[in-house]
Parts: sequence; structure tokens; C-alpha cells
Amino acid sequence: MQALKIVITGSYAAGKTQLIRTISDIDTISTDYEVTLDEERQLKRETTVALDFGTIAINDQVTLYLFGTPGQERFDFMWEHLTVGCLGYVVMVDSTRPGHFAETQRLMSRFIEITDAPFIVAANKQDDEAALPVSYVRRRLGVPLEIPVLPCVATDRPSVKGVLLGLLKHIATQNQMNQEQSA
Repeated sequence: MQALKIVITGSYAAGKTQLIRTISDIDTISTDYEVTLDEERQLKRETTVALDFGTIAINDQVTLYLFGTPGQERFDFMWEHLTVGCLGYVVMVDSTRPGHFAETQRLMSRFIEITDAPFIVAANKQDDEAALPVSYVRRRLGVPLEIPVLPCVATDRPSVKGVLLGLLKHIATQNQMNQEQSA
């Protein structure tokens, strides 16, 4: 069996832990602790301080190992450790909270510095009537057209599956382009 490492990242409360819990074939491993900052407590009670982990079998030969990062910059030392050996990553963004887009932009810039793995953006909470359209999320985050920005509902298994398949397709496309450029 081949295990492929995928990282799920994003700013605080973007839906990383929920995405992994929704799709994982195993009970997820989480390092969630009670939130200590008042402004963060307004969004949720617990936060990831090291990682989340889950798996999903693609077929009999391939399993994705999903590693979720902490969202707060004070835990960014974990980002480098979690990206080692990753095939690609998903940047989660809460499309109902445009006030957090600048934080997501900083996170994306940091990830581009620490890994050259392909990535996509998942615009979460697209089932919420307050969600901004995917095209607006792309524009506000400054995501280039060659990087997919996909709609996501982290609580919906088919939606999460679509995001992960979108990442795998993007990785395959990037690998093919790299091979053609090398030839």
C-alpha cells in the first residue's frame, strides 16, 4: 500500500479539523485544547495546537494521510514539520469571514516559502447564505488562475471528497507539466 501525505492548512477556524473529521476512515487524532484568547473564543471553544490526523483510502493501493495544521501564527513552528514529505496541500478559507482573508494571505505566503508542493484553495462554508462567491475569494486572496479555488462545505463528505480529488488532479497536472518542461 502507498501512503500519500496531504496537509490541510488555513487560518484560525477555517474548517481544517472539521474537513479531516468529515472524510477520515479512522477516528481522527487531534491535539485540540480550550481556547484561551477572548477574540478566538467568540468563534469556537477548542483549537488545534499541534496537528490533526486522519486517513482516507483512495483504493486498495493508495491511502491519503491527512495532516491538519494549527491555524494561529503562534503555532507556525509546526507548519514546517508537517509539510516535510507532503505531496500537496489544501488552504482552507472561511468564505463568510472576509476580515480573515489577510491572515490567509500571510499563511499562503509562508507556505510557499517552506514547501514547493502544489496546493489548492478550498472556499469553505459555501452552504451559508453569507458565503462570498468562489470567484470573489480568489480575487481577494490574489490566487493565480492556474491554482484551483474550489467550493467546500467541510461538514459534507461529498464536498470534502471533491476538494481532495481536486487537489490530486492539480498535483497530477503539475507533475505532467514539470515532466514536459524537463524533456
